[in-house]
Amino acid sequence: MLDQVPYLSYVLSAFIGIGLAAATGFRVFLPMFIVSLASYFHWIPMNDHFEWLAGLPTLITTGIATIAEILAYYIPFIDHLLDTVSIPMATVAGSILFASQFADLGTFPQWALALIAGGGTAATISSGFAGIRAASTATTGGLGNSVVGTTETAGAGVMSVLAIAMPIIAAILTVVLLVLVIVYGRKAWNKFRGNKKGTVS
Repeated sequence: MLDQVPYLSYVLSAFIGIGLAAATGFRVFLPMFIVSLASYFHWIPMNDHFEWLAGLPTLITTGIATIAEILAYYIPFIDHLLDTVSIPMATVAGSILFASQFADLGTFPQWALALIAGGGTAATISSGFAGIRAASTATTGGLGNSVVGTTETAGAGVMSVLAIAMPIIAAILTVVLLVLVIVYGRKAWNKFRGNKKGTVS
């Protein structure tokens, strides 16, 4: 019955792509590692244009990068340095993972949609958590940053698995996440700026 729904495959691909893009907003390499692992063991299909994601070199590289990224966010000062590059990196990773679901769409619409939906989602979530981490540093002296880092890692893992196993739920959660991150991320950033101005004065 579902096979008769028009463009169902594109809709499901969009749900998977948006879920994976959201996951890269939390952590850049963990979602890529999960996708690489799942495709390497043929748990999920991977089209010809993105076969490199299913290769052993990519699996090993993203695995090492995942461990390094997770551990680095528990090191004071290094976590803030990573925040300065995490947004553009998340945008690229989110766009790639989103585009990997639309290889049959055509090159221009594929990457245009990937940059707007995938990259935009990843960048929004990444920038929101960067603001939350900055506010955490300002209010707790960095003691709360480990909680933020753990939440981000857990979010990346959960969203990656959901995007692959239950894409509809992942897409719904992504919308909720975007709203929460925009609202609370902005509040956290404004609070951080307010504390900074108070310190200067």
